[in-house]
Amino acid sequence: MTADIQVGVVMGSSSDWDTMQHAVAILQQFGIAHEARVVSAHRMPDDMFAYAEQAAGRGLQAIIAGAGGAAHLPGMLASKTEVPVLGVPVASRHLQGVDSLHSIVQMPKGVPVATFAIGAAGAANAALFAVALLANHDGALRTRLQQFRQQQTEAARAMQLPPVQP
Repeated sequence: MTADIQVGVVMGSSSDWDTMQHAVAILQQFGIAHEARVVSAHRMPDDMFAYAEQAAGRGLQAIIAGAGGAAHLPGMLASKTEVPVLGVPVASRHLQGVDSLHSIVQMPKGVPVATFAIGAAGAANAALFAVALLANHDGALRTRLQQFRQQQTEAARAMQLPPVQP
């Protein structure tokens, strides 16, 4: 892992960690230097704006932003930084994350947020997307990503079911 942090993983509250830890696990698997923080759009807006405004200068290449409930974090970050923001809807108690998905995916023109699936799968895929972004400039990382995907393919092939008897 390099010393310079390449990916920020942020969430609106510590309760989002159950979902966002899946992004961190993928980044760790690939040896990507990262940080994980709570940066609430509602409870700490000044900290959130500072995080976004300083992201590029700190060398971040991507921000994975998890958002439950009102789901403002990804869009607010994207409005204040040029660093790609990858939005992960976190399942809420009442609407199971559909509210967050709709909020993140409806960004106005000029505020781009890549949006992923609700929950753990979305967090893991957001991290894999960040790895793919970084792999555009790192041949060794690209090779590891190709190997990872090949292992996924081989695992899927190994899960062949026995034929069904008529």
